[in-house]
Amino acid sequence: MDYYFKTMASPVGELKLVASDNGLAAVLWENDDPRRVPINATIDDPTHPVLLEAEQQLNDYFAGKRTTFSFQLDFVGTEFQKKVWQALLTIPFGETRSYGEIARQIGDIKAVRAVGAANGKNPISIIAPCHRVIGSTGKLTGFAGGLAAKAYLLKLENRQMELAF
Repeated sequence: MDYYFKTMASPVGELKLVASDNGLAAVLWENDDPRRVPINATIDDPTHPVLLEAEQQLNDYFAGKRTTFSFQLDFVGTEFQKKVWQALLTIPFGETRSYGEIARQIGDIKAVRAVGAANGKNPISIIAPCHRVIGSTGKLTGFAGGLAAKAYLLKLENRQMELAF
């Protein structure tokens, strides 16, 4: 399968957007470990329609004009990982969940560590909001983009929630 990419500037650093013919496959961080998401995006295509739409929606999100995303996603991972990533998509804007809550949601209460591992391998950062998953004590835990980026995203969402009320 061919994967297309483009980069975009954002308040949390440069992001690499990756798409297949089936939808958005990844939002990768500037200093992402290439082993974290095993997608080999080789075709630089800044005009690919999926990538342009993803860039526009992410820019709207960062500008406080968008709380949800609406385009086709193409998750690449194991069935368990995909189950966890689908659960991430149900976490509302401005809210957080613990790893235990995600494990409970997918019907495997004992899979807390596996949920954490799958969360760490989430290829579509921000869109599939792994930044909304925190430790059971409320502590910010690991994040591929770094804890400063995670804190920024959560603060951005909380600020927008405060303005809405």
